[in-house]
Amino acid sequence: MNISLSPRPLHFRKPARTSRGEYMTHDAIIITIRDEEGKRIGLGECAPLPDLSSDRDAYTRMSDVARLIEEALQSENYAETLRPYPALLFALESAMYDYQQNPLLYDTPFARSEVGIPMNGLVWMSDYDDMLAQVKAKLRQGFRCIKLKIGAIDWQEELRLISTIRSRFSPDTLELRVDANGAWTPSEAEEKMATLAQYDIHSIEQPIAPYQWKDMAHLCRLQEEAKAQGRKYLPVALDEELIGVNSLEEKRLMLDTIRPQYIVIKPTLHGGMTGSIEWVSEAGKRGIPSWMTSALESNIGLRNVALLAARVYGPRITFPQGLGTGLLYTDNIEMDMELRGSKMWRAQVEEA
Repeated sequence: MNISLSPRPLHFRKPARTSRGEYMTHDAIIITIRDEEGKRIGLGECAPLPDLSSDRDAYTRMSDVARLIEEALQSENYAETLRPYPALLFALESAMYDYQQNPLLYDTPFARSEVGIPMNGLVWMSDYDDMLAQVKAKLRQGFRCIKLKIGAIDWQEELRLISTIRSRFSPDTLELRVDANGAWTPSEAEEKMATLAQYDIHSIEQPIAPYQWKDMAHLCRLQEEAKAQGRKYLPVALDEELIGVNSLEEKRLMLDTIRPQYIVIKPTLHGGMTGSIEWVSEAGKRGIPSWMTSALESNIGLRNVALLAARVYGPRITFPQGLGTGLLYTDNIEMDMELRGSKMWRAQVEEA
């Protein structure tokens, strides 16, 4: 078995804006595993996000990445060894499972091209007119769950967009999710979430910046109180909050402290496949639902997120997953995945 590494810069079709800033490019490292004859191949992608991933500074030199992989594979458990490096762990797990065609990922109805995975349509931050145009385009494609990035443009413009969407589409017709990417202070979040709750929104991801557990717990508790009193509320989904929380003990402590309504799982950011499965399991024990999303990976990483979601959430996924980033790049990598309407499918693989 031979392992090779290759850098792969990716270029966005248009600027990818969040409340944290703007991306024009995204650097990935592709891990390829081959047998001696070069006939069996496994692919994985290490693509940490600048200014966000806890391990973002670990991969500046290919020699460092190669050393981390070598040390991990020589250890008793490479997943444990690479816990502090979630992006690399996800890449190596993906490549190994792909190379082995491990049933953990490849023995599901989705992997056999029998079913598709429902997705939310992602609407990136822009001005009002452009975001509304994005929403209309997603609806024409058949999406019935839309996720809006908010927190960077004028608040009144964001409210106008949400109000326009809700005036045209009821919650029964269109599920609406919003993602603030930690844009607000705790006091701002409390006020703005109360306003957003009037629009029957499914959830808000990361309303305040991570590592404010007490304040985040307060926001989550307010939603539970409103629900119990029969008032409108806005469930909180943790996302960036999970970054850097790598040990099982830390995961349990965070979930028990904050008690969120949902968590959003990104394998590249949240512990690779091993860590993601732990998150889903521990949240499930506490009655906290979750869904899985990509983190701006190329189609290699996106494919492996989809395969993992199909395994973790069972043979008939009905809850929309966040797998809509494959069309963002001008130079993406061709893989055996395709978008049909609002679902991700694995393309039919011909028998040899």
